[in-house]
Amino acid sequence: MCDDALYFEQLGEPQLRGQASEAIVKAAFLRRGIPVLVPEYDNEPYDIVIQFGEGFHRLQVKTGYDTNEGTITFETVSTRSRSDGYERSDYQGIIDYFVVYSPTLERTYLVHIDDAASGKMQLRYEPPANNQRVGINWHEDYELETVLGTLSAKETTQER
Repeated sequence: MCDDALYFEQLGEPQLRGQASEAIVKAAFLRRGIPVLVPEYDNEPYDIVIQFGEGFHRLQVKTGYDTNEGTITFETVSTRSRSDGYERSDYQGIIDYFVVYSPTLERTYLVHIDDAASGKMQLRYEPPANNQRVGINWHEDYELETVLGTLSAKETTQER
């Protein structure tokens, strides 16, 4: 297990792990020269906004957890505690991307809301035992550097 995964385990509370993921994600964008904007209040449906290329993108930060089956899993819904139980809602129309930090792999992923599965999503970093290849979300397709490169290439093409 890597150092980040050990530190995250020691944090205990999900809120503390979320705050740690947010700090790591912000740093990942800032060190690439990408401006990060933070909402003034904590009740916005997105955690950060980045300015990339000509646009602004709303991001929801998630901590991805290793399932010990070669996948990183993260929630694609917001869960809020209510007096009568829990309320779950999706992020369609509210955010542009999930940005997922995996403490186990020490990697950051960027998943467009239109690519996100309903409820939970898995990013696979090891081949499955049944050798399935179709319908798998390979983690390297969503790595931060890969997606930013694709976005940059799209903007360059659109400018022509």
